[in-house]
Amino acid sequence: MEISINGHKANITLDNEKTIGEIMAGIELWLADSGHTLSGLSIDGQAPGASRLDEVFSREIGGVKTLDVFTSSIAELTVISLSEVNGDIDEYENMNFEDKSNFFNIWKERTHARFIEDKLPELFSLYANAFSSGGLSPETLRSITEERLREVKEPLDEFKKIEPLLNEICLRLVDLPLDIQTGKDGRASQTIQVFSGLTEKILRISKQLNIQGYFTGDENFFSNMINDFSEVLKELLDAYEKRDTVLIGDLAEYEASPKLKELYAAILKKSRETADAQGEK
Repeated sequence: MEISINGHKANITLDNEKTIGEIMAGIELWLADSGHTLSGLSIDGQAPGASRLDEVFSREIGGVKTLDVFTSSIAELTVISLSEVNGDIDEYENMNFEDKSNFFNIWKERTHARFIEDKLPELFSLYANAFSSGGLSPETLRSITEERLREVKEPLDEFKKIEPLLNEICLRLVDLPLDIQTGKDGRASQTIQVFSGLTEKILRISKQLNIQGYFTGDENFFSNMINDFSEVLKELLDAYEKRDTVLIGDLAEYEASPKLKELYAAILKKSRETADAQGEK
């Protein structure tokens, strides 16, 4: 049997696979790390309908001459889906109260909404909240959606813009225990919120840069750095909740601040090297 992916012959050696489903399971594992997702398949030139997939996957490979697999870029599908949401927000905003109350039940069945639920569950929760109970204003939803679009369309440019805020919050982290001790709870809370939000953004864009091939050859290195920093972040937030100012001071000054800068610098350096090699500006 000849297997092709997006029209190109795939170098896949079959071992003990007996059904189409077993072959597809292996391909989907590979796709999970490639930044692509399965979008269709064809057997001997025939594309099965969605209702027949269970039947196709259980089909034994004996007698099958060609298996053509088609994939789509997750980044491209994300851009398409989030762009569709902008239209959904306009639609929701112009509805009357009664129609708004049922909008989420309609919206969640749309193809792009299902994609967001699968690939961006935390974002889906925000949309679900807004479209079911009006928890967020349309303006806020648009702002969040546009930010996520920038992260996917131009991840390196969006990553570069973080640096001034990164430097500011790292300075504020050093002052965090003193702010707590002197009763500046509002400033301390804001520092933690901005630090947490910035960290989430760095991790999101890092994931996007990885998906789009900026970390080729260094995936494990960055994965280890991110895991190491995530542990420091957890310890700092736990210490903040307990108001342990001594531990907060040590973690903020000697762990969280320098490790966040180190993580940012390493990701930026590798991404720029990749962009230069690919001829990007």
